[in-house]
Amino acid sequence: MKLGNSLQQEKIITKDFVLICAANFFIFLGFQMTLPTIPLFVGHLGGSDQLIGWAVGFFTFSALFIRSFAGNALETKGRKIVYVSGLVLFIITVGSYALISSLVLLFVIRLFQGIGWGASTTASGTIASDIIPASRRGEGMGWYTLGGSVALAIGPAAALMMNKSVSFPVIFLICAACGVIATILSLKITYKKIDPEAAKAASKERQFFEKSVWKPTLLMFFVTFSFGGIVSFLPFYTKQEGVGGIELYFTLYALALISTRFFAGRLYDRKGLKIVLIPGFLMIMVAMLMLAWLPNTVILLIAAVIYGLGFGIIQPALNAWTIALAPVKKRGLAVATLFSSFDLGVGVGAVVNGQVSHFWNYQAIYLVSATSLACALLAFLLMVKNKKEKVS
Repeated sequence: MKLGNSLQQEKIITKDFVLICAANFFIFLGFQMTLPTIPLFVGHLGGSDQLIGWAVGFFTFSALFIRSFAGNALETKGRKIVYVSGLVLFIITVGSYALISSLVLLFVIRLFQGIGWGASTTASGTIASDIIPASRRGEGMGWYTLGGSVALAIGPAAALMMNKSVSFPVIFLICAACGVIATILSLKITYKKIDPEAAKAASKERQFFEKSVWKPTLLMFFVTFSFGGIVSFLPFYTKQEGVGGIELYFTLYALALISTRFFAGRLYDRKGLKIVLIPGFLMIMVAMLMLAWLPNTVILLIAAVIYGLGFGIIQPALNAWTIALAPVKKRGLAVATLFSSFDLGVGVGAVVNGQVSHFWNYQAIYLVSATSLACALLAFLLMVKNKKEKVS
């Protein structure tokens, strides 16, 4: 009997795991559809490139702000209340875009959308780690995160295609409907109960970041800075240059990223940081330079694949390095710190590149982004100079 129970506990595919993966896919699908739509909507309302950058920045900064509070609430208030509340707030805010015609109101709603997104995604990852057996956590988290990658392959392309034939309100209502499906699924999950003693201890030991992981955190910032310029301005840039294929860009990027799941982790485990991060930084830098050049659709799509491969091998390496550097009792905070840097990089990248496009042009955005990757490469080489960085 005990053996049977043990084998049951080691299963990854359970009802709750399927539910959290499905909920994660739908909320990411709704979010990914807003990625290219919000900048276009800001332009539709008469906003400048500077305002487009701030629209993306407001969202990511509010998501960044809420993550540490959400992490604490998960331990003190429970998983369900944080997760469901975040999902509901996401639904309300995204659905509200269908009703507004004011840039001021859009910015206010963006702040609250970021709060809902930050809370729900922080909770979702924690819930998944609760459900997956510790002995198979790496494998299970790989399947869990795959939903977000698939959503990225579908969402932006679908939204850009719909933008040609349906109105912005219809797209936003579809995004909100994805959130509704995620919420319905979330209500069927059996959540881990919080330990009153652990909750009490967590409320006394609030921290906002884990300083031991500053190296991978800094590198993540430089890398995701480039994504802020892509998600905010690439549709406008391709239109200005008369280059087609923007719908395929995000799909090919996501597919290339997904393909790295089959080899990036093993390569890192066997060869270490340098053999993964250095080529990854160089690939993203090349992709940014190709976008700055952008003579035709072929170059656009090749850049998408190179960017996806580069980011796909960098992200898991930085995740693993973060876990290795952090004290065991602070690994959750360390991961939150890393993903806060992800948010910050996208937000700062969007805002800075909004200024760059305003004072120079769209081409300059990708030259600045290439410079950001050069900074990441230089910083990493200085970090590992005369020492061997290793994850145990």
